[in-house]
Amino acid sequence: MSLLVTLDPNPTFAPKPGLPLPERLISGAPEFKTWAQDESRDGMVKSGIWEATPGETHSIKGTTFEFCHILSGLVEIEEKGGETQTYKAGDSFVMKPGFVGIWRTIETVRKIYVCVYE
Repeated sequence: MSLLVTLDPNPTFAPKPGLPLPERLISGAPEFKTWAQDESRDGMVKSGIWEATPGETHSIKGTTFEFCHILSGLVEIEEKGGETQTYKAGDSFVMKPGFVGIWRTIETVRKIYVCVYE
């Protein structure tokens, strides 16, 4: 097994479909697709591609650290008690453990993600 993993931004295998948890949905009818591409440290580190259609949800990281790199689309992320940030293709950001806010997908978004779970 190689210790070098290339993440494919346009995977050819079928994604895992998903929907927001009902208690996290604010507005719209967003649908999610996840192309998991790597898992390490007994599932404590996961990476791949994630896509969401327009809608608004509560984002609660708990003990999870997440790095995101936007491949396409447009999102606004509003941190509770903080400012709203806008991210588009080419932008990268980190949501640290304890992050609570609102994720607004304005245009269908596709991102590379790396999540580290505690």
